[in-house]
Amino acid sequence: MIQFVSRRLLYGVLVMLGVSLLVFGMSRAAGDPRNLYLNEYSAPTSEDWRLMGEELGLDRPVIVQYALWISRALRGDLGESLSQRKNSLTAITERFGTSAQLAGVAFALTVIVGVPIGILSAVGRGSIFDLAARGFAVFGQAVPPFWLGIVLVLIFAVELGWLPTSRRGSWSNLILPSVTLAWPACAGMVRITRSAMLDVLDSQFIVLARAKGVSRSSVVWNHALRNSLIPPLTYTTILIANFMVGAVVVETVFAWPGIGRLAIEGAISNDFPLVAALAMFFALVFVVSSLVADVAYALIDPRIRFS
Repeated sequence: MIQFVSRRLLYGVLVMLGVSLLVFGMSRAAGDPRNLYLNEYSAPTSEDWRLMGEELGLDRPVIVQYALWISRALRGDLGESLSQRKNSLTAITERFGTSAQLAGVAFALTVIVGVPIGILSAVGRGSIFDLAARGFAVFGQAVPPFWLGIVLVLIFAVELGWLPTSRRGSWSNLILPSVTLAWPACAGMVRITRSAMLDVLDSQFIVLARAKGVSRSSVVWNHALRNSLIPPLTYTTILIANFMVGAVVVETVFAWPGIGRLAIEGAISNDFPLVAALAMFFALVFVVSSLVADVAYALIDPRIRFS
């Protein structure tokens, strides 16, 4: 198990190294970084230009510049945000809790609603409930999140006045954005869980268990569910990362002050240091999620651990 986890950690480090090379290369391809910090509004002198070049290591070979950049990144110094006027990592960590709150509620909704519906849909294959669940799965993944968010605001905030339209506040402010974020994910969870359960329910060992007289509930919950967990688990780990870094549309529609909205603000203001720091952060979230998924696979299926 230790060897398995060590290999996955090594793969994650290599991925982060590749992302850092890509981000650093893009920063240099965009031109001299001093043009971002020292523009005409700051009235820089030639001495300011030279001193910043020495500070950033621009007077050294590219490989040395990369080494200096990655060493600062490992210490948490990803450059100063031009729009936030603070360290880019500080700007991200300040918004992290807000995005984590929204992602946590959306994730709970996805699992609590999507998994049971997928299981019951597979068990009652061909029933009216199964048809309704499949209809929800198709409709849920077809509806654009921005359209769904606007419609929910129009109905529950504008027309009925039950919920606030936007921004962060009490628990009621979480309902509309979390439902909007969880809706397509829940539909996907229903489809994946149903498909995985159907594959297992049609397998030979399930037929044998039924032939031995094992109760239906025991077959479903003790035999079929455990052996069908890997596809939903894969989707779950992807969801965690997507909810954290991919809620750009939802956070924009509901003016939610999270990381997704921060990325939009940085892109609009041409804040390249902040965008580069966000790219590194997003990559780290996906690498950690993948590592968690790999470890969970090994715990569920010992064959993966020893493969």
